[in-house]
Amino acid sequence: MAVELCLLLLLFCGSTISEVQPIYKPPPGTLDFGFVPAKTYDTGAYHEPGAIGILFKIVHAFLYLVQPNTFPQDLIRKLAQQQFGNTRGDYQKPENVVLTLQAIYYEIGFIVSAALGLLFILLLPLVGLCFCMCRCCDNCGGEMHQRQKKNADCQRSCFATFLFVASLIISVGVLCAYAANQHLTNQVRGAKKLVNSNFKDLKIFLNDTPAQIDYLVSQYNTTKDKALYDLNNVGRVLGNRVQEQLGKQVRPALDAALTMAGAIRETKEALENVSVSVEVLQEGTERLHADLTDVKMHLSNTLNDSACNAAQAASTCNIIRNSLGQLNINANFSGLPGVSSQLAKINDVLKIDLSSLVQKGYAAFNDTPDLVVNQTRNILSDIKSVLESIGSNITTFTRALPVQKILGDLMVYLTQSEAYVQDYFPLVEQYDFYRWLGCLILCCMLVLILVFYYLGLLCGTCGYDKQASPTTRGCISNTGGNFLMAGVGFSFLFSWLLMIVVVLTFVAGGNVEKLVCEPFEDKNLFKVLDTPYLLNKHWKNYLAGVIFKNPNVDLTFEKVYSDCKENKGIYTSLHLEHLFNINELLNISMYTEDIALKIEHIQINLSKIILLDEIGKENLLNFSSSGLDGIDFSAYLTEINKSVTKVDLLSFANDLEARADQLPKGALENALKGHANSIRMIHNQQVVPLEQAMKYVKARSTLNQSIRLLKRTSSELMVKVKNVISAVNAAQNLINNNASQVIVQETKKYMDTIIGYFEQYTEWVKESISMEVAACKPIANVIDTAVDIFLCSYIADSVNTFWFGLGGSSMFLIPAIIFAVKLSKYYRRMDTEDVYDDTENGNNGYHKEHLYGIHNPVFTSSVEQW
Repeated sequence: MAVELCLLLLLFCGSTISEVQPIYKPPPGTLDFGFVPAKTYDTGAYHEPGAIGILFKIVHAFLYLVQPNTFPQDLIRKLAQQQFGNTRGDYQKPENVVLTLQAIYYEIGFIVSAALGLLFILLLPLVGLCFCMCRCCDNCGGEMHQRQKKNADCQRSCFATFLFVASLIISVGVLCAYAANQHLTNQVRGAKKLVNSNFKDLKIFLNDTPAQIDYLVSQYNTTKDKALYDLNNVGRVLGNRVQEQLGKQVRPALDAALTMAGAIRETKEALENVSVSVEVLQEGTERLHADLTDVKMHLSNTLNDSACNAAQAASTCNIIRNSLGQLNINANFSGLPGVSSQLAKINDVLKIDLSSLVQKGYAAFNDTPDLVVNQTRNILSDIKSVLESIGSNITTFTRALPVQKILGDLMVYLTQSEAYVQDYFPLVEQYDFYRWLGCLILCCMLVLILVFYYLGLLCGTCGYDKQASPTTRGCISNTGGNFLMAGVGFSFLFSWLLMIVVVLTFVAGGNVEKLVCEPFEDKNLFKVLDTPYLLNKHWKNYLAGVIFKNPNVDLTFEKVYSDCKENKGIYTSLHLEHLFNINELLNISMYTEDIALKIEHIQINLSKIILLDEIGKENLLNFSSSGLDGIDFSAYLTEINKSVTKVDLLSFANDLEARADQLPKGALENALKGHANSIRMIHNQQVVPLEQAMKYVKARSTLNQSIRLLKRTSSELMVKVKNVISAVNAAQNLINNNASQVIVQETKKYMDTIIGYFEQYTEWVKESISMEVAACKPIANVIDTAVDIFLCSYIADSVNTFWFGLGGSSMFLIPAIIFAVKLSKYYRRMDTEDVYDDTENGNNGYHKEHLYGIHNPVFTSSVEQW
C-alpha cells in the first residue's frame, strides 16, 4: 500500500509539473527559467569499513576459492520458476533432477566445506572421548612414565615451538573473530544515524516536491512576461521586421533618389565653376593676345625697314618674318561655348527641394512600426487576454490535483514508519547485545584454551630443569604440563560447539555474499528479478504490473535503480508517462492555438506611405532634360590641355636676339634686340602668371574637374533618372500591393517567436520533470542502505569475518591438541622413570633392578607408552 501510494504521489507530481510553465526576466533571445529548487540529500550510501576492510578482502578471496563460479542467473530463474513439492513425483522428474544437480555443482564448494565441518563436529568429540578413556587405562600417554631419549631436548623444543605457533594462529583467529563481532555491534549502534538520515532524505524528497511543482507553475509567468513584452513592443518587433524586409527594396530606391538630388546640386556647382573659371582664363588670355599682337605688329614694321633689304640682312629678316606667326596664344578660352542655358535650367530644377521630398519618403517609411502599433491595438488586447486565461487555467488545474493530500498521506506513513523504527531500534540493539555476548563467549572459549596453552608453555619453559629427572621435576614445570592437558581437555569440550557455529554462519554468510551482495553490486540480481514471469507467472514485468497494472510496460528493477542512482526524476525513472503523459498535457497547440489564430488575423495597411510624389519624379525628369548632354566637353578638355602660347616666348626672344647679332651693327640690330626684350617682358609678366599664379592654376584645375564631373553626370543621364524613378515606383508598388505578403511572412515569423517561448517553456518543463523534479536519489539510497550497507557491509562481511577467524582457530585446535599432549610429557612429574648405569649392559640400556631396589615396570615392556 505504501509503495502504491508513493508511486501515485510521484505520478501526480509529474502531472502537475507537466502543466507548469516558466517565468522570465525579459532578456532578448533564449528564456532563462533559472534552476529548479532542490535541496541536498545528506545520506551517503557508501560504507568505508576502515582497517578491518583488509580482513573483509581476505574473506572475499577465501570465498572466491570456495566458490569461484559466476552468479548462476539461469539456474536461479529455473529454480524459482520450477514447482517443487506440488505432487509426489516432482523431485523425481528429470528436469528437476538436473536442476538439483546443477545447484549442487554450483554449491559444491560450500557443500564440501560444510561436510568437512560436520566431520569435525562428529569426530572430534568422539576422538576426545576415546582419548580420555584410553588415558584412563594408562594408555595414550596416560601412564605417568617417560622413557628418556638422547633427542628428548630437541623433541621438547620442537613440540613447544609448534604449539606456540599454533597458539599464535589461534590467537590471530580469535582477534579476527572478536574484531568482526565488535565491528558489527559498532555498526548496529551507529545504524540509527544512517536510518535517520534516510528518513530525513525521504522527508526532504516529499517536502521539496510541492515547492518544485510550485516553481514550475510560477515559471509560466516568464513565458507570459516575455510574450507580453514583445506584444507591448509589437511596433519594435513586428514593425521592425516588416520594415526590414520592405527596406531591402525601399531603402535602395530612396537612396538612389537622394543620390540624384545630390547630383543636381553638384551639377549646379560644377556649371557655376565652369562659368567663373572660363571668365578668369578668358581675361588672362585676351590681354596676352593683345600684347603679342602689338609686339608682332611692331616687329613686322621693323622687318619692313629698308635695312632688311641689304644682302647681309635679307635672309635673317626673312627667317624672322616667317616665324612671326608663332607669336600667338595657343589656348583660346574665348571661343568655348557657354553653359548659361544649362545653368538656368538647373536653377529651375533646384527651385523644388528634391532632397526634402526624399526625406519625407524616408520619414513615412520609418513610421512603419507606429503604423503596426496603431493597427494592432485591438488584437493585442485579445492576445493578452488569452495569455492571462492560459495562466489561470494552469493554476486552476494544478490546484485541482490532490497533490497535497497524497503528499500528506505519504508523510504520515513515513512518519509512522520512522516512529516504528525508532520504537523497535532499542529492541534491535538489545538482541544485538545478546548476539555480541554469545559471540564473545565463543571467543572466550578459545581464549580459555589459549590461556591454558600459554600458561603451560610459560610454566613449562620457565620451570623446566634439565638436571632434574622426570620423577623429580619441579612444581612449576608440572603445573605447566597440567595447564597443557587442561587446554587439551577444553579443546575437546568446546571445539565441536565452535565448529557448529562456524558451519552455520559459513553456509549462511557465504551464500549471502555470493548470491546477494556480489550480484547486487554488478546488478545481476536485478536482472534475475526482471526475468519475465518470475515473481508472478501471469506478469511479464512484475514492477510494471504492480505500478501500472499493465505488465507489458517495459519497466525493470535495474532501470529504475540505475535512474534513481543517477538522481533522475521519478517521472523518468518509473516511466510514469504510461499513467500520465506530460507530452499530451504540454502539447503546444493547447496553449498556442488561440494565440496563433489571433496573430494570423493581424492586418496592417501601409498604403499611406508615399516614398516620392509626382512633383519629385517630374523634378528628376526636368533634371535629365536640362541639356547637360549638349555641352561640348571635348572642346573644353582640349583647351584645358593646351599650353598658353604656341611657342615658348623666352626661347623665341633668345632666338630673335641671336639672329639680331648676325646682322650688321646698327639700328636694325638694336630694334630687334628691343623687340626681344619686349617678348621676354610679356613672358615674365603674363605667360608665367598664367602658368603658375594660383588664380589661374585654380581656375584651370576647377574647370578641368567640373567639366569631367559634368561629363560623368550627363553620361546616360536620362537612363539613370528613369532607373531611379522605376526603382521608386517598384518600391511604392511593393508597399501598396505586395506588402501584405511580406507582412504575412513576418507576422508568421513573429507568431513563431511568440510560440517559441512556449516551446522553450514546455521543453524546459519536460527536462525538469525528467531530471530534476522529484529526483529519486533517496529511493536508491534506501535500497543501498538496506542491501549494500546493512546486509552486506555490516552483517555479511562481519559474520563472514567472524566465522573465518573462529573456523581457522578451531581447525588449529587439532595440531595444538597433538603438540600439547606430546609436550606435557616433558613438563609433568612422572611416577617412574628410566634409570641408567655408568656403563650400559646388553639389556637395552636398562639397569638391573636389584642394584638400586627401584621398581621399574619398564623391564616388562620394550616400548614406552605415550
